[in-house]
Amino acid sequence: MSRAIVLVLDSFGIGGAPDADRFHDAGADTLGHIAAACAKGVCDGVGRRGPLALPNLSRLGLFHAHRESTGAWAEGVEVPIEVIGAYGNAREISSGKDTPSGHWEIAGVPVRFDWGYFLDREESFPTELLEALIREGNLPGVLGNCHASGTEIIARLGEEHVASGRPIVYTSGDSVFQIAAHEEAFGLERLYALCETARRLLESYNIGRVIARPFAGRSADDFARTANRRDYSVEPPAATVLQKLADDGGEVIAIGKVADIYAHCGVTRTVKASGHDALMDATLAALDEAGDRSLVMTNFVDFDTLYGHRRDVAGYAAALEAFDARLPKLLVKLRDDDLLVLTADHGCDPTWHGTDHTRERVPVLSLGAGLPAGSLGARDTFADIGQSLAAHLGLEPMADGTSFLSKPLPTDPLAA
Repeated sequence: MSRAIVLVLDSFGIGGAPDADRFHDAGADTLGHIAAACAKGVCDGVGRRGPLALPNLSRLGLFHAHRESTGAWAEGVEVPIEVIGAYGNAREISSGKDTPSGHWEIAGVPVRFDWGYFLDREESFPTELLEALIREGNLPGVLGNCHASGTEIIARLGEEHVASGRPIVYTSGDSVFQIAAHEEAFGLERLYALCETARRLLESYNIGRVIARPFAGRSADDFARTANRRDYSVEPPAATVLQKLADDGGEVIAIGKVADIYAHCGVTRTVKASGHDALMDATLAALDEAGDRSLVMTNFVDFDTLYGHRRDVAGYAAALEAFDARLPKLLVKLRDDDLLVLTADHGCDPTWHGTDHTRERVPVLSLGAGLPAGSLGARDTFADIGQSLAAHLGLEPMADGTSFLSKPLPTDPLAA
């Protein structure tokens, strides 16, 4: 029987979303702009030099997928002589450009409703919401109440938080309510309990996620977020491919923040890990243990949180190259009937204005399950991945998406 492995390179867009202008993101291209910066030498000096080098991802078809998405090769990259993977690019049909929307659609359930958002840059949250949170959380008050970068607001308000006991609450362009607190001075379990209270209070606001953002350190000079982040998501509006597999007796191994994103629906085993090396180690270990009819799904979140949102182009490039260097250890573990899919949930172009996600197409790089190498073309929805997983794992079809396993591959429209 078959297994499936899905690796989500969080925020790794490849440009070209047809509706990007609706999100003020026309021209965003995470991969293309990183490659261009590397080619110009902008990313030299962070443990890497020269053009963006991703030999393993490129052999799976990454640069070909990007060219199909944008119409041009990424600047400075070396195009492989042979492509061994099936590659395509997928557009998002969900209403948002956030983590739950992207992941749910990948799993076959697009978000067709509108999330709630806190749009005001300052004094972002309703007074009645904060009053209820303060009362039920037994708090002396809160700090922040604005749109902010997580690292910036911790540096700016962390010392006042520790001195006053008031947690830091903030949001972004996503449907999210974030609470930052010092692990020792405020307490980690207390922060989690507060986020659970916030999750309940936010039900009528239709907010996708509450995120606990614990940090440590002695002062603004060394405050740093820890690996104990926790996401409190609402449940998907329908059964995802994860849920269908679990209900049908299969195994779903969620690595990193995957379980939180799906509100633990359809997850049979959760593996926590922090940092890309630890996440890859956990993925390799899971493959050693996963039996027939298993789905192993890992989110590589640092691309988004450490580099995309922080607009760190050089760091993003270095992280991509480090990820690429570890791929061979995963590829050699694949069985002949395994299906590997590498994709992303949205973009976060580190050259773009602001610090929010960007509306982009994402790569769909597949290997195994009898797929011949070549183009999968432009996919109409991320849900094509979920539909393909359902077909591969012997499940009833999803309501959305078209399996790329069920029909001949189109020819590459841009082939030389």
